[in-house]
Amino acid sequence: MGMKFFKFFVIGLFGIFTLQSCGEKVEDKTEEVYLPLVKVWKAEKKTFEHKIKVQGTVETDQDVLLNAEMGGLVTRVHVQEGQSVRAGQVLISLDGAVLASNANEIREQLKYAEFLLSKQEQLKSRGLGTEFDYESAKSQVTALNARLRSVNVQQGKSSVVASFSGVVDKIYAKDGQVVGPQNPLIRLVNNNNVDITADLSEKHFSAVKMGTNVQVTFPNYSDTMLNLVVKNVGQYIEPVNRTFRIVTELNNNRIFLPNMLAELSITDMQVENALVIASKGIMKDQNNDDFIYVATSLGKDKYSIRKVGVKVIERMDGEAYIQVTSDKLEPGELVVTEGAKGITEKDTVRIRK
Repeated sequence: MGMKFFKFFVIGLFGIFTLQSCGEKVEDKTEEVYLPLVKVWKAEKKTFEHKIKVQGTVETDQDVLLNAEMGGLVTRVHVQEGQSVRAGQVLISLDGAVLASNANEIREQLKYAEFLLSKQEQLKSRGLGTEFDYESAKSQVTALNARLRSVNVQQGKSSVVASFSGVVDKIYAKDGQVVGPQNPLIRLVNNNNVDITADLSEKHFSAVKMGTNVQVTFPNYSDTMLNLVVKNVGQYIEPVNRTFRIVTELNNNRIFLPNMLAELSITDMQVENALVIASKGIMKDQNNDDFIYVATSLGKDKYSIRKVGVKVIERMDGEAYIQVTSDKLEPGELVVTEGAKGITEKDTVRIRK
């Protein structure tokens, strides 16, 4: 009986020690498993740039619809679509037979009027004739010359000429068609020099000046980026959308067409040696002040947490240029970016790999 009791006593002690040992391991393992997991981002000092991004449009002032100043019958279209033309070149001719006939009639009348005027001058030189007859003949010659000049101007308007050198983009007129003064006949375009324009919010007016650098990309030309400068800053705020207009210039253009979409990126801030962190690590406290959590290593993959107050100067592309308002933050320290909402300064955390 005593022997059996002793065996049970020994077995019981062994079991107690075993359970205690197992309990300690489980407790340590449980503590490790339940430490909050966070992601971090190293604070750094570098050049910080902030850019205004806005959609723009390709424009040109040499994109016009040409029409005749006088109506008439189209007798000949001298050009084809896609053809290059020079300034002053005749593009379309209208029927000018009536005007030509009028001009010939006036010339014959002018010859007779000049003959009469010469006879009146001879009579006047001899002291014959009257002043009235002389002035009447002189006035007739002057009036006919004026009428002839007017008809000649009208004859010039019976032809449509290129107002600048460019390319015939589209022809609307056809031979034998009767057109009026307001009918568009030809679209003439010159895309050699184009402007890229955009409307910016008035809050950026003080940051954008003539000469400000602009990077321009195009949705339909993803491999093309232009480095341009602001050529003109609008001096008027649109009351409807509170914007002002900026213009950049592209010379020797061979690719882009009027009304193409462009995307402008304008650098309005550049700070050297700025303290930069990931913007998603910034949170608000109960006083609506910005702060971040900074993780400091305790060894064995464990990190303590401390709260650092910050002021956000500007944000760009997921990064924030900040100033520290409480505590301190050195370059290279770890700023918590994910998991920060579930921790406090009293917590110990692990970093998610």
